[in-house]
Amino acid sequence: MIAAGRRTARPSPVGPLEGASRRFPPRCTAGAALLLACAAMGCAAQLGGVEREATGDGRVLITAERPLMGTRFRIDVIVSDEALGERAIAAAFAEIGRLEDVLSNWSESSQVSEVNRSAGAAPVVVGHELMTVLHRALAVSELTGGAFDITFASCDGLWSVGDRRVPTDEEITDCLPRIDYRRVSLDAQRPAVFIADAATQIGIAGLAKGYRIDRAAQVLERLGIFDYVVDGGGDMRLAVSRGGEPWRIDVDHPRLDQPLGAVALSRGAIATSGDYQWYFERDGVRYHHIIDPATGRPARRSTAATVIAETALEADALATGLFVMGPEAGIALAEQLAGVEALIVGPDFSLHATSGLPPLVTGEAMFEMGAQEGAQS
Repeated sequence: MIAAGRRTARPSPVGPLEGASRRFPPRCTAGAALLLACAAMGCAAQLGGVEREATGDGRVLITAERPLMGTRFRIDVIVSDEALGERAIAAAFAEIGRLEDVLSNWSESSQVSEVNRSAGAAPVVVGHELMTVLHRALAVSELTGGAFDITFASCDGLWSVGDRRVPTDEEITDCLPRIDYRRVSLDAQRPAVFIADAATQIGIAGLAKGYRIDRAAQVLERLGIFDYVVDGGGDMRLAVSRGGEPWRIDVDHPRLDQPLGAVALSRGAIATSGDYQWYFERDGVRYHHIIDPATGRPARRSTAATVIAETALEADALATGLFVMGPEAGIALAEQLAGVEALIVGPDFSLHATSGLPPLVTGEAMFEMGAQEGAQS
């Protein structure tokens, strides 16, 4: 049972999409007891696409969603001043929208497209936002030994979950030499980006989402909001004001339509990469969207990887990298990183966690997942 006043995030399943299957990420709602109380008082009305619920402590939970970047963004804030809360949410969404073109992978006029067009020819001067994203992307690429690599975009179209396309061995062999994050150079002084090989391209779609989440969170805090969740397609950044109840975030089971459990977080970011999020099956084989840059094929060492970190940008990149690395190498790396905790589900559905991972809670039961790597649920 969820205690009164406890905030929680729950999964909302969605059916097959274009011949593939995808489970939508958690959504944040008030605790069950509060929902019942609020319904009795008639305080959960939706006005102009904004949902409001009383929290029981004299404040209000305000929730709003917007379709952006091809996914669903959701912002939850808990405030005493409803007008301030709505203004803050609007400002946060405006910041996400502003960055959509700046960090676009699809617009021909974006800085990313210009960098790719100039590959092998000349450096391209870029803005602070793109430089920040690329700097962190290359740092995670180095940390993971290339398990996370933004130059896999060089093989864009090789695999297509939506079209159920499986490339030939020859296509994979031809494409692999184009992938190498070490061909991307950053000049922080100008600032400029240079790709040394004309055949190599970069793609930042996933990372750009995490950066937008972080910027939206910064907007909320600048406006004095310190109880919030910014959820962009399942990647989240959150905070709780001093003395407040933690947010309770569900961790998906990679096969069952129910969570493995939930973690209580007061600050930071959480992201999950899994082979259940975007995939199709053929002849009993699951083909998913997370490709191992070393093989050019779907990574097979994990079924899911959840990372808790300071920023959504970092959590997203590390979740992908650790998923590709697998439980043994992934947990070993995460243990070395300050402020990072991880839970990796192996191919046999064994659970592997860092020593500092918050307890995983399921109903009334609490399992200390970090106590012993490889503990079975």
